[in-house]
Amino acid sequence: MLILMKADATDADVETVCARIRELGFAPNRIPGKTRVAIGITGNPGAIDPAIFARLPGIAEAVAVSRPWKLVSREVKPDDTVITLPGAGGTDVVIGGGRFVVMAGPCAVESREQLLTTATAVLEAGAHILRGGAYKPRTSPYAFQGLKEDGIALLAEARAATGGMPIITEVVDTRDVEFVASHADILQVGARNMQNFALLEAVGSTRRPVMLKRGMSATIQELLMAAEYIVSKGNYQVMLCERGIRTFEPMTRNTLDLGAIPVIKRLTHLPVIVDPSHGTGDYRSVPALARAAVAVGADGLMVEVHPDPARALSDGPQSLTPANFARLMTSVRAIADVVGLRL
Repeated sequence: MLILMKADATDADVETVCARIRELGFAPNRIPGKTRVAIGITGNPGAIDPAIFARLPGIAEAVAVSRPWKLVSREVKPDDTVITLPGAGGTDVVIGGGRFVVMAGPCAVESREQLLTTATAVLEAGAHILRGGAYKPRTSPYAFQGLKEDGIALLAEARAATGGMPIITEVVDTRDVEFVASHADILQVGARNMQNFALLEAVGSTRRPVMLKRGMSATIQELLMAAEYIVSKGNYQVMLCERGIRTFEPMTRNTLDLGAIPVIKRLTHLPVIVDPSHGTGDYRSVPALARAAVAVGADGLMVEVHPDPARALSDGPQSLTPANFARLMTSVRAIADVVGLRL
């Protein structure tokens, strides 16, 4: 159930409603909106009689929520979630709400020179956020697993060297959440961990923005339910990432499900990012898929860029060179202008 408060409801009115929900044995979830506060109720095994709340002060309406994902649905919050971060040079980076954001950088942090070279190049080309993996969950235990804590330190150095460019990096273990959150601006939960529910709850207990990647064989409903785990812990700064799903087609690394973007945006208020690098596994296809992602309504891109892809320790075949990335940004801006998005 969703309790809609009146526009003039006071903080005391909201707390009175929350207290009544707790008395009933359920959990109240405050959901800030553009003009008024809503309170989502979770933990109830079945329908709740709206009459229970009829006489409480400040309530405009009590409505049932039909979706199994409650807090991330547009039924609960019709307006888009907007995430704002301090950016390079003191300019805010805004994700969602008609603003388009580009995250770019290497799949894996390999060295100081590699990271700083890439960070400078993608910033100059127009990227807003630096991506880089310090912890790398790999299919093979013998593949490069990342620099871990040293990689996090290098990312922090790159942020300083670029005048405050925000960084996003993956966290793979609940034991590392606090450490990574103390250094990164956005926490990434990778495709392999989309249903690692302990990890989802751990990042939900932080107040860092989280990007949740769709699992390799996950349905849209499973993705939204995974996001619900994070939001139910009080962290509403969540964005979703379509990065390709596993299908029968062997000619592409994954099948980038661009058709999911408008569906997801109808169902949830959370921003949606597209990763065309993992979506195809081939740098030659990345620009076309990136442009298509802008056209179908994504809120941003995550693109892998490496100064020397042939020598990359991870995902070299899908990484753009800085020059190719700069050309991509030119075409992305053109399409964003056409569909009414602001970079």
